[in-house]
Amino acid sequence: MKKLSKILVFVTALTALPALAQQAQEFGEYSVHYNALNSSLLTPEVAKAYGIRRSDSRALVNISVLKNAENQATTAVKANVTATGRNLTGQSRNIEMREINDGDAIYYIGELSVRNMETFSFTVNVMPEGQTKTFLVEFRQQFYTE
Repeated sequence: MKKLSKILVFVTALTALPALAQQAQEFGEYSVHYNALNSSLLTPEVAKAYGIRRSDSRALVNISVLKNAENQATTAVKANVTATGRNLTGQSRNIEMREINDGDAIYYIGELSVRNMETFSFTVNVMPEGQTKTFLVEFRQQFYTE
């Protein structure tokens, strides 16, 4: 039960912001959901459970890949996920993504350092397991550290 509550808190923390504006792209039978937020928004317990450093100057990139069924059900799928972030001055950072597998939920998360009001353009390449085509997701996020 303790693990389930951690999962629920983690999912809630990572999906609260996208609820304001849908952050997903459709690729045929797949949906790629994405967001980026300050890691300080996570509770200390969730950050510790998943080895995430909480800080206003740390951003967390979260990607999930869902396979859509005809009956409107979705299933989380494993994928090869790579990500880079480029700020407005052109500095590029490779973001090391790691998989978090919590039963029926699969997330890919990565962290990077950010400064106040810094904007990053993210490029994410996603190849679902068993597929040969890579999906390209691009999005932009501004971070506030103060």
